[in-house]
Formats: sequence, C-alpha cells, structure tokens
Amino acid sequence: MKKMKIYEPAMCCSTGVCGVGVDSELLRISTVLNNLTKNGVIVDRYNLSTTPQEFVNNKKVSDFLNTKGVKRLPIIILDGEIVIEGRYPSNEEISELLDVPMSNFTKVESSNNNSCCSGGRCC
Repeated sequence: MKKMKIYEPAMCCSTGVCGVGVDSELLRISTVLNNLTKNGVIVDRYNLSTTPQEFVNNKKVSDFLNTKGVKRLPIIILDGEIVIEGRYPSNEEISELLDVPMSNFTKVESSNNNSCCSGGRCC
C-alpha cells in the first residue's frame, strides 16, 4: 500500500474547529482521514507545533522548509516524494494518489445494532 504523509503548519488543533472561526478545509481533511483510518488506510499527519522533530528528521521536508518556508505548508508526501505543496489534496486526489476507492471516504457502518438508537428510538 502507498504511504502518504501530511506536514502541516503550526496549529493548535488538526480539526479546524478551535478558535474563532471554523476552517472548513481542515474539517474536511480531518473527516476524510478519520474515515480512511476506519477503513484501514493510514495517513500520517504532522503538525509543526506538536511534532517539530518530524520536520527536522525528514530531509526532504527540512530542505523544503529551508528553501520555500513554512508559508508553503502543508506539503503532501507520497512514498517519500513531495506531490502537493501549499494546499490539501481533494478527496479525488487522495483516492487517486493512494489508489483507494471513494467508498473508503465514508464511515464504515457497524453491523452491531446494539446502540441506544437502534430500532429508531433512543434511551
């Protein structure tokens, strides 16, 4: 399976729901990555404020930051190569880059109907 890593600028959170305004793009990418994880597809995500050593340890990322600066983040690395810089990939791009079907972008439905809302009524 292909390996994708996302290197993001310094942020207080990865969801985009903190602070005064909601960043819809961060919310989208967080939702997509969570759903991919639930479907067995792992994408590593690094935030400059919480995991700075990852930026230092990866020579391509370190060289990128030294030449282009943090304003060009996020960068997307696929199998060790920078494939996108300055923006997050679209859902279609992620599907194509990772060679996964778009159905992996939605939550896996549980076959377990023992939730409190099963049968159309809640507790």
